[in-house]
Amino acid sequence: MSEWSASRRYKLATAPAGLGLVQDFLNTVDVQEYGPDLLADTTLAGDWLVGAVRTWSALRGVPADPPSLTDADLAKLRALRGTIAQLVRGEPASGPGIAAIPASFAVSETGEVRLEPAGNGWRWLASALWGEILLGQRDGTFRRIKKCHNHPCESTFYDRSKNGSGVWCNVKTCGNVANLRASRARRRERERAAQDGRLSPASQASGAGPEPN
Repeated sequence: MSEWSASRRYKLATAPAGLGLVQDFLNTVDVQEYGPDLLADTTLAGDWLVGAVRTWSALRGVPADPPSLTDADLAKLRALRGTIAQLVRGEPASGPGIAAIPASFAVSETGEVRLEPAGNGWRWLASALWGEILLGQRDGTFRRIKKCHNHPCESTFYDRSKNGSGVWCNVKTCGNVANLRASRARRRERERAAQDGRLSPASQASGAGPEPN
């Protein structure tokens, strides 16, 4: 039932349950030729947010209406997107996106205690995102949210590999491109080494490294 439109632009499999909101939020960024930054203006952001909140609400069983956003809200959300991307890349979180955000607790009819977003505008979405990251960190799924290592793709994908070692959003596309780029770089290095007289003809043909001095 996934309607994560930002991730769907890149034909990506989505993260489970509400964590898909985090992945989709990161994929609002303009990546390659797939489409504009969905947080560039209030019209694009509003259209994305309606679908994202509807999907998140259905998956979590939490009634929610998408908040209205202003231009000032979009600036805050772009900063937040950058901060969450830092976490995904394993970098220290910094910048204005780390501001404290409120959340609330609620008890369902079945007695389930759940974390619910609080606030208005960009703060509501930030509350929902941080709540999902908290849950994902607790159950180990957040570490599978990753940025593609094929620059300039860097789309955000959910690593479904058995050992969690995936680095590309798609092995057949970005993986092949990255491997080809690395292979060409190694060949250029061998050619430069040969021109400098650092490789013997046999080593150049075999792809071996420079001969020891």
